[in-house]
Amino acid sequence: MNLEMIPHNWQQLNNNYLMQELARVERRLHEKIASTEQPAIQAQNFNLDEIELAELIPSFAIEMIADRFELSPFEKDILLLCAGMELDRGWGLLCGQAQGSDVTNYPTFSLALSTLDYAHWDAITPDSALRHWRLIELKDNSNSLTTKELVIDEQILHYLLGTRHLDERLTGLLELVTDAPSLVASHHKIVDKLAQIWLQAAETPIIHLYGQDIPSKRAIAAAIIEQLQLNLYTISAEILPSDTSQLYLLKCLLEREWILNQSAFFLDCDYWENSDRSKDILVSLLLDNLRCPLIVSSQERRRERHKSLITVEVKKPTTQEQRLLWSESLVEIIPESNGQIDTLVSYFNLNLPAIESVCLQLKSIENNGHNHSYINEQLWQMCRSQARPHLEQLAQRIESGVSWEDLILPESELNILRELATHVRHKEQVYHHWGFAKKNARGLGISALFAGASGTGKTLAAEVLGNELQLDVYRIDLSAVVSKYIGETEKNLRKIFDAAEGCGAILLFDEADALFGKRSEVKDSHDRYANMEVSYLLQRIESYQGLAILTTNLKDDLDRAFLRRIRFIVQFPFPDFSQRSAIWQRIFPSHTPTQDLSFEKLAKLNVAGGNIRNIAINAAFLAANSQESVQMKHILQAAQSEYSKLEKPLTDNEVKGWV
Repeated sequence: MNLEMIPHNWQQLNNNYLMQELARVERRLHEKIASTEQPAIQAQNFNLDEIELAELIPSFAIEMIADRFELSPFEKDILLLCAGMELDRGWGLLCGQAQGSDVTNYPTFSLALSTLDYAHWDAITPDSALRHWRLIELKDNSNSLTTKELVIDEQILHYLLGTRHLDERLTGLLELVTDAPSLVASHHKIVDKLAQIWLQAAETPIIHLYGQDIPSKRAIAAAIIEQLQLNLYTISAEILPSDTSQLYLLKCLLEREWILNQSAFFLDCDYWENSDRSKDILVSLLLDNLRCPLIVSSQERRRERHKSLITVEVKKPTTQEQRLLWSESLVEIIPESNGQIDTLVSYFNLNLPAIESVCLQLKSIENNGHNHSYINEQLWQMCRSQARPHLEQLAQRIESGVSWEDLILPESELNILRELATHVRHKEQVYHHWGFAKKNARGLGISALFAGASGTGKTLAAEVLGNELQLDVYRIDLSAVVSKYIGETEKNLRKIFDAAEGCGAILLFDEADALFGKRSEVKDSHDRYANMEVSYLLQRIESYQGLAILTTNLKDDLDRAFLRRIRFIVQFPFPDFSQRSAIWQRIFPSHTPTQDLSFEKLAKLNVAGGNIRNIAINAAFLAANSQESVQMKHILQAAQSEYSKLEKPLTDNEVKGWV
């Protein structure tokens, strides 16, 4: 029946019809006990002619339940029998009298068999509609199946009375999606395509959305369900039941929710690491057996088991769509922003919610009367913050305030680093505006190898580049990346590159000799997979849109084919006397009190910049403990400790005349 034809007083009419049906069942109880009393439940008049009533009957709750769950007339009357028990306290007495017992004053299957029309035994079996869909429950208060108390499910009782709500067993597991977020054009195409598939399919298939753009996947799911005029609930894979019996109950309740209230479901697997094999099996069981509209979301593509999935990769908005979003959002804040938009898009791969969030924050700054230069700077910093990847377990973000002045290197090496910064800064112009990306899409990744002894400034140079380019620097934790299990190292590397792709981050693989060593002759499976790790890394570095930096103490140990594909190689030499003097002159912050320091004498310490930094910090603590300024005596004591750590003798020539 067309919903628009349902009258405004449907609730009252529905309840009247329910009372009429209950009165019919009550008459059967009276007939059973041969009573002449009138039924206690009386139906009110409908005030509708027979034609109108006939049209409305299929919309009444009891008839909808009977139709959707395919109940027989006998099963329908059992449901009414249980409903009457809840709605009229007098039915307990009737049930007891009809069964000839003061104790059995409740509905039983034995009572139904002997009282109701069209009785059949199949109505009480575990796979019957009443029990399979949990429309009624059997209370365990009797040893006999036929004399157990029959109780109507609470949600079903409310539904019969015209009130629809979520089953309380699903409360806390499901979350209703009420918003209808905006979508870009490429995502609208996905919505239209999948909605048509669902409309045309004989049996609703499961849709699988995978990719890193989690908000967009949820928005696409919401748009599909809105187009189909259904309700959408989300359920997290993390809180799914841990055993099959509870999973079966959940499956039943979800399917019942779909049948009763036209609800669809969004299974969120994005934040769940499927390394738990037993949990993954339970998720697969649910997907294979669920028979209701379901959209699954995960960052990685799931393997199909017995039931095929309609799998679609959801990517972030295209470059052109991001340009359009920025242009529309910034037009009131920064009218002349075309050049800046190109720069933002070339570094940051943001989705619609992220762009909207940045512009909302920027609007509040503009309203406070700041100039355009300040607003532009804040726009960049907000994009950095918004785009930061979730790499807490695999990488560490480095924050420091170092600049070119803090980096003491020969001029030739400094020039290479400045050239490296130039490549990163102008890659959008050269690759896209000047057409190099169309000419050859391979090898566009910007990579660099920093080689030199420990403490010569390799990590410091990466920090300088990060501050110069205003990009985040992530030091990769190789202990968390490299795994003894086959395939796990590549999986971790993929997580790093995929997460960093949209934020323009500088990836620093510090002291990466173990990961990027020479590929060896294949003698066993371990050699083969070790070589695959190096090959996979080569591919990802060449395609990475940001800057990847590798540092090594042993350049000769790296694979030669690997070195050929590195765009920049910077050698960090051990600092000579003049360079050590320059390092000492810059090592103490301006707020650190110093007294009578001789940088020429300090430069005689034959150590690298990293050791000089350690000595300076230790000397500062010694001076602070003595309530004095940093003096040569404090540096001497700190140098002795550092040399002891290095297992290296501190010669008289290095410290002669210090104190």
